[in-house]
Amino acid sequence: MSHTDTSQRPSAPHLATADALDAAIESCAVVQYRPGTDRPTEQADILASEVPVALQYNGTSHVVMLASGMNLIDLAYGFSYTEGIIRQPADIYDCEVHHTPQGYVLDITIASACMQQLRLRRRRMTGQTGCGLCGIESLEALDHRLQPLPTPAPRLRSSAIEHALQTLAQLQPLRQQTGATHAAGWADFDGHIQLVREDVGRHNALDKLIGALLREEREAAQGFAVVSSRASYEMVQKTIQAQIPALVAVSAPTSMAVRVARAHHLILVGFARGEKFNIYHGDAHIDYATPTSA
Repeated sequence: MSHTDTSQRPSAPHLATADALDAAIESCAVVQYRPGTDRPTEQADILASEVPVALQYNGTSHVVMLASGMNLIDLAYGFSYTEGIIRQPADIYDCEVHHTPQGYVLDITIASACMQQLRLRRRRMTGQTGCGLCGIESLEALDHRLQPLPTPAPRLRSSAIEHALQTLAQLQPLRQQTGATHAAGWADFDGHIQLVREDVGRHNALDKLIGALLREEREAAQGFAVVSSRASYEMVQKTIQAQIPALVAVSAPTSMAVRVARAHHLILVGFARGEKFNIYHGDAHIDYATPTSA
């Protein structure tokens, strides 16, 4: 199994390398006005790059999305898994990332059985948006696509949630430079962040995180996900698909996200800011005011 990324060197688990960050930012001249000055001044600003990323399986084009040009092999694994294209990491035999003048091409070689299922699914699809519902034939099929999380759910301390939130804010170098990206982190049950991935898209950041968990053979059930965005249905679906038992979001969940979380036993926390948060499902599994371990 080979994994060739011609766009960047492998990044560290917590923070992206300088080369990876260079692939995800662009410089732009701006005119800045500040009150109390005679006139606006021109200066350089750093923008988060948003580039087309095409995923093709066994030479067949599947989808083009806009993403940050870093950790793209993680994106390939995470997207392939959360969209049900592969069943396990070993179903990907090869993954090459090619940088083109138009963007990036992820050339992914998957098992023939997975490719056959993908062809059957594509025949039923009228479009592809990476929305988490693609290929679903009916509303009834929504509840049968995901495998419910094991019960009882693990215990999650409120102090671990707080610690993970604080740490996540410090482990976003792309956001620190641009102010325009989302992050998804995976923390152990003491709240210690083990992995972080960033992207201009919240779905992409979570797919990259899940891809990194798969590639590093981490036990996803031994921690929880923390995201800097809202908890939409897609975010909940991807978390359940990865069998991560809890999702903590800085912003609000949607009604469908709450319904699916409850149906599949996902601990769902929203509006998590500082010491405050709302529990939309799983209150019985959260312990309060217990200090984290050193």
